[in-house]
Amino acid sequence: MKISKFFKALKGRHHKNIQTMTHNIEKLNKVLAFVKDTFVGKNNVVDLLGICLLARENAFLYGPPGTAKSAIVRTLAKTVTDGKNFEYLLTRFTEPNEIFGPFDIRKLKEGELFTNTDGMMPEASMVFLDEIFNANSAILNSLLMALNEKIFKRGKETKNLPALMFVGASNILPEDETLNALFDRFLIRINVDYVSPDLLQQVLLAGRKLENNIETETPEILAHEIKELQQLCKTIDLKPIYEVYLNTIINLRNTGIAISDRRAVKMQNLIAASALICGRNEAILSDLWVLKHIWDTEEQIEILEGIINRTIEKDDDPKSHPQALQNKAPNPEEVMKDVKILVDKWNLGNLSFEEQNVIKDKLRYLQTRCDWIRNPEQKQYIQQEIESLWQKILQAV
Repeated sequence: MKISKFFKALKGRHHKNIQTMTHNIEKLNKVLAFVKDTFVGKNNVVDLLGICLLARENAFLYGPPGTAKSAIVRTLAKTVTDGKNFEYLLTRFTEPNEIFGPFDIRKLKEGELFTNTDGMMPEASMVFLDEIFNANSAILNSLLMALNEKIFKRGKETKNLPALMFVGASNILPEDETLNALFDRFLIRINVDYVSPDLLQQVLLAGRKLENNIETETPEILAHEIKELQQLCKTIDLKPIYEVYLNTIINLRNTGIAISDRRAVKMQNLIAASALICGRNEAILSDLWVLKHIWDTEEQIEILEGIINRTIEKDDDPKSHPQALQNKAPNPEEVMKDVKILVDKWNLGNLSFEEQNVIKDKLRYLQTRCDWIRNPEQKQYIQQEIESLWQKILQAV
């Protein structure tokens, strides 16, 4: 990814500092490119982890076992050569000592409660918690504060955490309401699935190479270099997209996607990170692509994709993030099947205002997807079905 001349716009900074920042972004992009080359078909996962790393926000990986969730995070963590990596598989019986460290025996004899955090989460620069929703009440409060405020608090003990990023993973979404607060702490939700059949051969070859520990030159980046970029991320100008961003948040809330004020504020960091990693000092419309990944349920994934794609498709800036340009050619049969489902739902009647809005948003999304169908006959037929449903919706208003 080429770095633009945006650092010239950073007034008041010394030329040497500008060169250093440019160099740091190039290093991070080399790291991300290395991880993508190692894990075929996972570009979107790696790019989103890169965004979270720059924004210093937490990422949640959702997908079945065997989709390289932990391996991707582990490989990314190893490129931060001077950092400590903490990885743990949570169970319902995980105790605080296993995550934060045991009480220091010597201090305990002196009547003080002091945690020995050596080699534990409070000292790690990269934290990966697998099966995150197994977290029990004994560790939940300390974990929530660590995720949200990057602070470790235990009794009278308080410590700022050096963590550059927290990553959680699970093959299920939370069903227990007590875990909703934990899920909410992960700003980005990344759907990690098996690779498509056309990439399977490359996956087998890359996997074989990885298992045989064939040495390859690993790019490196230092923790302080990432911290400098995280600070720079806060200086990105978001004014060019503020109005569109505000309207998008309102639109998403009207659709039934819950976005708290706190999350709305934090999501700006993701947009800034998208601009920064592309070497820009200001956000552009296409940087809103990151909002496709703020879903709470699987049903919201398509709705978000439709709404955000319609918002960013007008932006043809060559400096857009590669993930903003990703539009997969849809399967006409699947699109038609989804249209039929919406027709059947609408025909049932007795829909709430919110349910009607969901159907409209899904229909707009399918309309957008239809534009990408290559077969003209199939495309025309599906467009007619969509138009027919729109007529029914308009008549009901």
